[in-house]
Amino acid sequence: MSGTVLNGVFCLEKPAEMTSFLCCAVMRGVLHQKKIGHAGTLDPMATGVLPILCGNATKAMDILPCGDKRYRAGFRLGMTSDTQDIWGNVTKTDVAKFPSADLVEAALSPLRGDILQVPPMTSALKKDGVRLYELARKGVEIEREPRPVTVYELSLVSYDEQTGEGVLDCFVSKGTYVRTLCHDVGQALGCGAVMTALCRTMAAGYTLADCVPLERAKTMSADELRAHLKPTETVFLPYPAVTVSAAQATRFQNGGALSLDRLQTNVTATVRVNAPDGTFLGLGEPRDGELKVYKLFPA
Repeated sequence: MSGTVLNGVFCLEKPAEMTSFLCCAVMRGVLHQKKIGHAGTLDPMATGVLPILCGNATKAMDILPCGDKRYRAGFRLGMTSDTQDIWGNVTKTDVAKFPSADLVEAALSPLRGDILQVPPMTSALKKDGVRLYELARKGVEIEREPRPVTVYELSLVSYDEQTGEGVLDCFVSKGTYVRTLCHDVGQALGCGAVMTALCRTMAAGYTLADCVPLERAKTMSADELRAHLKPTETVFLPYPAVTVSAAQATRFQNGGALSLDRLQTNVTATVRVNAPDGTFLGLGEPRDGELKVYKLFPA
């Protein structure tokens, strides 16, 4: 594929012990593409869905319509950690007997829906221009304001009352920290808890079923890689599609606005704009009686 510009999304199943940045660097070589980014950073120890944006799809990085994500998270009761996960400085708590599954279920209830969550000190949020994890590395802990997040679904997939180990399925809004959910469960139960594993099963509208493991991607032929590349337009499937005429397509591609009265579809919000042959042109927004260009995605 050397010399060929690829536009679209390659769904990668990220392995553990690799940064998202390094995954991009590897895929840049695999796909022979210079213009590559990713949709949503995963912690180095986490695995799962990492959408790799190629070519014109990189223009979608800051306007992804779907910020919701789904995770499978392992947890263990009877421990606390300065990072809220097993990879930090872990301290065992004095637990004579682990809580029952019913008690764990009860502890999940207050964490569902619209909640306020205190970000962990190991997060990338900034305080006075300094990222929290940089302060944490220096042993500094500061007060953090609770932030509103939404936990759409939170279920106990499995739990062993003998070991205090379990698995959570979490469907959450952007900005939700799953390791903090595990920590909060432990706090509610009075025995502490740490996250022991994290797999992202959905991001930017893509799932694990769409993904190719990194090691497999390294062995794929150019045709196989291209076959797994999803069109850039799939990033924006939450928006309805509008097909315009050939003349309107030319005008839109050149940055011109289109009269809403002359469109065959009633447009009231952001839409995907397609040429008559189905080619994705970009996103449009209705304003002042016209469909104005929000962002173009030239091939």
